[in-house]
Amino acid sequence: MTLAESSAPAQDSSSPAAAGSRHQTVLVLDFGGQYTQLIARRVRDNRVYCEIHPFDLPVAEIRRRRPIGLILSGGPQSVFDAGAPSAPPELFALGIPVLGICYGMQVIAHVLGGVVEPADRRREYGRAEVSVLDPGCLFAGLGTTETVWMNHGDRVRQLPAGFRATASTGSVPIVAFEDRERGIFAVQFHPEVSHTVSGGDILRSFLFSACGARGDWRIASFLEESVAQVRERVGEGRVICALSGGVDSSVMAVLLHRAVGERATAIFVDNGVLRKDEGAQVVRALEETLAVPVRAVDARARFLAALAGVEEPEQKRKVIGRVFIEVFRDAAASIHDARFLAQGTLYPDVIESVSVKGPSALIKTHHNVGGLPAELGFELVEPLRFLFKDEVRQLGRELGLPEELIGRHPFPGPGLAVRILGEVTAERVAVLQEADVVFLHELRESGWYAKVSQAFAVLLPVKSVGVMGDFRTYENVVALRAVDTQDFMTADWSPLPHELLGRIANRIVNEIQGINRVVYDVTSKPPATIEWE
Repeated sequence: MTLAESSAPAQDSSSPAAAGSRHQTVLVLDFGGQYTQLIARRVRDNRVYCEIHPFDLPVAEIRRRRPIGLILSGGPQSVFDAGAPSAPPELFALGIPVLGICYGMQVIAHVLGGVVEPADRRREYGRAEVSVLDPGCLFAGLGTTETVWMNHGDRVRQLPAGFRATASTGSVPIVAFEDRERGIFAVQFHPEVSHTVSGGDILRSFLFSACGARGDWRIASFLEESVAQVRERVGEGRVICALSGGVDSSVMAVLLHRAVGERATAIFVDNGVLRKDEGAQVVRALEETLAVPVRAVDARARFLAALAGVEEPEQKRKVIGRVFIEVFRDAAASIHDARFLAQGTLYPDVIESVSVKGPSALIKTHHNVGGLPAELGFELVEPLRFLFKDEVRQLGRELGLPEELIGRHPFPGPGLAVRILGEVTAERVAVLQEADVVFLHELRESGWYAKVSQAFAVLLPVKSVGVMGDFRTYENVVALRAVDTQDFMTADWSPLPHELLGRIANRIVNEIQGINRVVYDVTSKPPATIEWE
């Protein structure tokens, strides 16, 4: 019997695991690392349900949730910093297998009596070769040497009592250790990133060998449970669905319709910063293909008037959020007896919108997290809030959504407003819409649309000199952006063929009045974000 077999699955009324005892759960305690979400995604890739919580989640709450395993994430701090996040000793006495990653490893050593050495000139960043000292458990079936990804300054110099080193490098004697009897494991490198060649195998060893995972997390079962939870929550009430036209809200609208039928009504607000003809396309797809009733509201003039003179990205988001509340409130007033509001909030939205000491730093204000329920007076329903983007696509396929809708690239809630750098005007929106149409059309025609994860055009707040038809021009510059990613937390720029880029640029400059220069963004995330604003 493994340590995990004595722990029943988590029972949390706010998560999918609450639907019954079928789903085992792993908890990731977030110490602020940039890869925390990626850890959770890698765990779910193995069909093991996983949730992220702050590093200081009370031990009593962890015990109540009864996870089969705990993972302590990396983090930017040193265990020697004043007020540095840590873990209580009783966490390691719960009998639940623990895996510490990078900073998480140092926390384990520091708390349990080992010695952590402050950073010096022997820091390790990037790829490294580690020597496996013990091929058991985490390193079972791997070679004697493995390529891993390091990102640390401090290091463990002396192990806590009862632990033994399981891997080292030429400059750092302890890069992995374990106490197999207690079920506590740690690695200094990041097994969750693709640069660690056997990282997936290491995580699988922890999940299935140390934790006794069954791999019972399925999107199909999530669908059944979510439908049941929505029905129980809503009862005989009515639900209003905030439909943006993206994959997330479209999937949510169909899920709600399956759960409560005609008692769910989707409201689609055209905010004036959508892609060309997008509103009509989305409404047609949902109403004709899936029989989901949609009320469309044309608020283009209202949004553009509110955006006049606004240039700062966060202010744009706030303006759009405020006007959306106003427009949505007016539209919702005509739906009598509606008590519930459904939003397409995803798990990364929830995590990234938390700005506290432990969890990953606030990146931006998400348009669909916070504020709406209080402002509108509805009870909130968020059936997708525990899913990542690719899981939502899987759910959409289970629901029967057409592939042209499911396969659409992500589109930001504030729409083209954050792809128009500087002031948003009707004229600038029209220019960018046309450039976007050309870019995406050529990607589809060439077969590249399905190969890249996200692609879009950005209208820059600069003009450049050009020569067109023997005349000097002074027109707008458009940047094209295409990225490859599995999780949208890290991304590489897509190496589109030069001839394709040339054809796209030629069409944009020749066919769209007001643009005389096209550039291509070759920056990865990090250091950049995927969107420009």
